[in-house]
Amino acid sequence: MREIVLDTETTGLDPKKGHRLIEVGGIEMINRIPTGREFHCFINPERDVPRDAQEIHGISTEFLLDKPLFKDVARDLMAFLGEDILVIHNAQFDIMFLNHELGLLGERAISFERVVDTLALARRRHPAGPNTLDALCKRYAIDNSQRTKHGALVDSLLLAEVYVELLGERQAAFGLQTASATTAAGQGRGAGRRVVLTRPEPLVPRIAEADFEAHRSFIEKMKAQALWLRFWTETSA
Repeated sequence: MREIVLDTETTGLDPKKGHRLIEVGGIEMINRIPTGREFHCFINPERDVPRDAQEIHGISTEFLLDKPLFKDVARDLMAFLGEDILVIHNAQFDIMFLNHELGLLGERAISFERVVDTLALARRRHPAGPNTLDALCKRYAIDNSQRTKHGALVDSLLLAEVYVELLGERQAAFGLQTASATTAAGQGRGAGRRVVLTRPEPLVPRIAEADFEAHRSFIEKMKAQALWLRFWTETSA
């Protein structure tokens, strides 16, 4: 199962008031394991970055002047996202801005049906909170010392670890089992289901009968002290 952990930075809180995207970062996960494939870009918002926003993410108006416009990166971004599940913290905010930018280009909006909101997951699992990304990193002992300010790619990498913890899947399945195309959040169809794959042909035994006999002979020399003798007796019975 392919999922994209995504984060954005903006000039403010509301695109209807003229605020725009200035950074998008995302990482690819297959079966909840990061593949190393990433998407990241800064975007020229064609407006200033207010001081209060800059204090949060550290991105200035001057820094963005030579960066591409959203229309210049939209195709690559949407190709990276594909049609797969998007994992976002406080997803309403990011999807609102992404869909605003896509709408300005006349492109199809991203459906919220394919989105997993980790903030909603965290609120269900930890109703007393706090459930900010920093608080969840602290709760799950995830090192976020590099996060001195908000940053789309750094936050995506941290959120990927938090997401696995929220699902209780610290030890990933390494492909031996696959998750259904939805999440434990109960969003979409088949939430939380797991399908265990079986081999079409059983493996050929690597231990020959002669090896079993040699082992049996060795154990019998240990007489009553050998627990294996009790096992064989119970098996025979």
